[in-house]
Amino acid sequence: MQGRTVRFIRKLYEDLGEDISLGDLPMVDKPALMANFDSVLTDRNITMQRINEFTKDIDNVGRMIDDKYLIFKTSGSTGNPAVVLYDKQMIDVSSAIAAFRTFARREDFKAFMKNGKKTAGVFADHGFYLACGMSRYLSLKMPEKKTKITVDVNSDEDEIVSRLNAFQPAMLSGYPSNLALLADIDKLDIHPDVVITGGELLTREIRQKLTDKFGCYVQTHYSCTEGGEIACECSEGHLHINSDQIIVEPVDRDGRPVGFGVQSDKVLITNLANHIQPFIRYELTDRIIVHDERCPCGKSSYWLEIEGRTDDILSFGNGVDIAPMSLYKILEEVSEISRFQLVQKSYESMELRIVSADRETAFEKAERELLEFFAQKGIHNMKITLSDLTPQADKISGKFKHILKDM
Repeated sequence: MQGRTVRFIRKLYEDLGEDISLGDLPMVDKPALMANFDSVLTDRNITMQRINEFTKDIDNVGRMIDDKYLIFKTSGSTGNPAVVLYDKQMIDVSSAIAAFRTFARREDFKAFMKNGKKTAGVFADHGFYLACGMSRYLSLKMPEKKTKITVDVNSDEDEIVSRLNAFQPAMLSGYPSNLALLADIDKLDIHPDVVITGGELLTREIRQKLTDKFGCYVQTHYSCTEGGEIACECSEGHLHINSDQIIVEPVDRDGRPVGFGVQSDKVLITNLANHIQPFIRYELTDRIIVHDERCPCGKSSYWLEIEGRTDDILSFGNGVDIAPMSLYKILEEVSEISRFQLVQKSYESMELRIVSADRETAFEKAERELLEFFAQKGIHNMKITLSDLTPQADKISGKFKHILKDM
């Protein structure tokens, strides 16, 4: 690391001695890295100002700035926005893991290959998010291949069903909550060889619901934009850590390591592949249990259980259900909002809690986008109020939800 990054790292590590281990290094969180963004990057030609200019053009999704780095945006489980760059090494490592470790079972991989490798992802297809950004990057890189489509999760239900039915994917991927809603649609007539979920916790109930609907194996993985593919599921349903790409440290509330078999209060990750934007002992708010016992699948790597990120599916009086990620993505696009939480108080009322330097402007933009979205869903009598509260974690569990019911 050179230039500005040396100054940032020196300041962060200035009180450390010579003989240290990873556990001696201080933890870092999203607000700290974002506040020092330009000083964190190892390429002095890239700045937040340049990134903001580049990302104003939505056509740059999936395109590299300076032909070197992909740009992704995320809010994560704390509600604080982040900008994450992937260099070509990080892209290659992520692609390799996706190619060789994604499938929990060999038979599903063989069926997927036999049926043309047709992959459909039901994600947010508008913005600099990891799923749609990587998908578009690959499409631009190999335009002749017609084996991947991204279906916008916020599209009209009939459009989603029509596109999926016409494409007939061999692999279906998406957020568990959205796929659970799709599973209730009789008109959806697809027969994938495997369903792979991500972005949220895959509960037993949703796993079974998807299995019953699609008649295939349903699996998940554990990833985040900052760390990439943290763990991949095996045939035993265990999430094996990709320890050649990332170091995972389960810690308690005070950052002290917890032992095998003990649930952590949070997770520290060290990304070994990303050299443009180092994430070293970077804090995630997920709660995990790391296991060292041998897995029956035969893999020798440690595996983990995750409590996961579980926002609420919202229901309305006209029978419409809305998955949390749809609302999450709308609010994430309001640049004036630094943190947010949307609370459903009744079928006809929502409370928006935000942190913003310009609360009135931020609320006006958010209200306009949300009301337009609700109207598209046939919900025309919604009232949204700006709360005096800031986003709140659950008082009992300590977990944070962006989208929740309180009715």
